[in-house]
Amino acid sequence: MEGTTPPRTYEDSALPAGYDGPAVERWSAEPDKRAGRTAFQRDRARVLHSAALRRLAGKTQVVTPGTRGQGWDASPRTRLTHSLECAQVGRELGASLGCDPDLVEAACLSHDLGHPPFGHNGEQALNEFAADCGGFEGNAQSLRLLTRIEPKRFVRDPAAAPGAAAVGADLVSVGLNLTRAALDAATKYPWPRGARPADPASPKFGVYEDDRPVFDWVRKDAPGTRACFEAQVMDWADDVAYSVHDVEDGLHAGHVDPGCLHAEPERQEIFAVAVGRYVPADTDPAELAEALDRLLAQEWWPHGYDGSAVAQARLKDATSQLIGRFCLAAEGATRGAYGSGRLTRYGAELVVPREVRLECAVLKAVADRYVMQRAEQELLRADQRIVVAELAEALTARAPEGLDPQFRALFDQAGDDRARKRVIVDQIASLTDASARSLHAWLTARRSP
Repeated sequence: MEGTTPPRTYEDSALPAGYDGPAVERWSAEPDKRAGRTAFQRDRARVLHSAALRRLAGKTQVVTPGTRGQGWDASPRTRLTHSLECAQVGRELGASLGCDPDLVEAACLSHDLGHPPFGHNGEQALNEFAADCGGFEGNAQSLRLLTRIEPKRFVRDPAAAPGAAAVGADLVSVGLNLTRAALDAATKYPWPRGARPADPASPKFGVYEDDRPVFDWVRKDAPGTRACFEAQVMDWADDVAYSVHDVEDGLHAGHVDPGCLHAEPERQEIFAVAVGRYVPADTDPAELAEALDRLLAQEWWPHGYDGSAVAQARLKDATSQLIGRFCLAAEGATRGAYGSGRLTRYGAELVVPREVRLECAVLKAVADRYVMQRAEQELLRADQRIVVAELAEALTARAPEGLDPQFRALFDQAGDDRARKRVIVDQIASLTDASARSLHAWLTARRSP
């Protein structure tokens, strides 16, 4: 009735400490079903229960599951286990700095949701296919998935959610309908394609043009292209988790020889991989050598790893020591710059000492050199690119055949070829490694003679 004050929701009455009302707003307002939860606890639960998160179990991280390494029981990380570990690292680091831990965990769980089958290799192939409809980038796809594709919340009035994915005459999807702060925290690259500060040619971006309405809503009152503090924590947690764990998986699978880290010219090859890819191109390799030597000098470093139970225990301890080293350094430097107060949103920048960033970069380069650059991996990547390219071609020719019901409906409602192509991209990006190969085999087998 006109003049009646609407009832307050639980989110209205219980703001998480350090956050204001706009931070917990959702694109489509909705009351909580249960008292006692914060808005960010709801966000974390929604991501944790999403199908998109479960699908990450079928997407390779670095070492392909089932390959012969130090033992048949090796269990390398997938995108899912990486995301869970990233979430644990980010939650603790964020909490130590005053962030809401559920908010940071939700962002960490979300950060890889948009990755397509076959990881960065599939991302490259999809970007080539999507060149004329806005390109493809895993981080931009994550935002699209969170705000459009993952079916959780629908609104009846399309005008209430401009840009959302239409699913019927009077329904549009707003995805998981997370809070503004959660979506912002999951946005590692808060700019559209070609707008990265100081590097417009960079392939990294966080939003497609189709998704600008919700992106602009998320970034309301944000200072330009600066990532929020929680996103910076998520980004560093991601770097820490994958740099440390990729080396752990590489050692356990037998791809990384610990002795090579002491030998020439192997060390120079590692530094060459790091420069330009993981550190600025003008970085002195001598600094990287010093960074690697600092790590090798630690008494907990897993020298002479041989896969035995004792060696595995030492390796696991080294993993814990490295994560602690990298996170404590960031916590200490950030506290030194900003003091002991609660750090949230745009009130601070995460400070990571240069020496620690170089140590992290060296670990990334080790995994890159000895795991990702193996000859058999390049053969596998070439095959994966063929699968994605042929799958995209087959779906373009046969769609809506081959599309899941969700994407079939969007394809039928698309207004032009560009929009239909984006639906095909969304379908492929949603697949696991195995389902991409299965759909590729089914479609290519059905080609007309």
